[in-house]
Amino acid sequence: MRIMALDVGDRRIGVATCDELEIVAAPREVLRRDGRELDALERRVGEEEVGLVVVGMPYNAAGEIGPQAQKVVRFVEALRQRLAVPVVEWDEHLSTWEAECLLIEAGQRPAARRRVVDKLAAAVILRSFLDHRQGSGVRDRPRHSQDGQDFRDGHDTGSNSCPDPVYPANPVHPVSAGE
Repeated sequence: MRIMALDVGDRRIGVATCDELEIVAAPREVLRRDGRELDALERRVGEEEVGLVVVGMPYNAAGEIGPQAQKVVRFVEALRQRLAVPVVEWDEHLSTWEAECLLIEAGQRPAARRRVVDKLAAAVILRSFLDHRQGSGVRDRPRHSQDGQDFRDGHDTGSNSCPDPVYPANPVHPVSAGE
């Protein structure tokens, strides 16, 4: 199933999607919060045949809903009214920080980082969600290579194994995964 992840901020929304096999989490675009973002997301979900939308939820350090998370909750409620696909929340703990670190390690200048950090953070959120689905056995595809070895953890299990993810998984727990 094709899944879309969103990193929702006050001014921008980072968008990432995965392939139908749920292997690659790819940063796609950054939408401005200009009042037309719901239209753009509804259009993208339809065009790309997205079956599930994952929204990063910015819980505070105590795991509670603070002021920023309240804003995202309202956005999620509006999104659920517009989309015909399920919308789930996922703890986005440190996703922007992780994306920022990846960009710094890649040698990106601050101005270039600002243009892409939100969509990369969405890809980090999506990678975490996909890793959880894979580890919990919820995926629609087999978790084993052709020789029967388990490759859920990304470790090399032979020629048929999955490579380590490009965007390391966040060590977070699901908020609500609709499972």
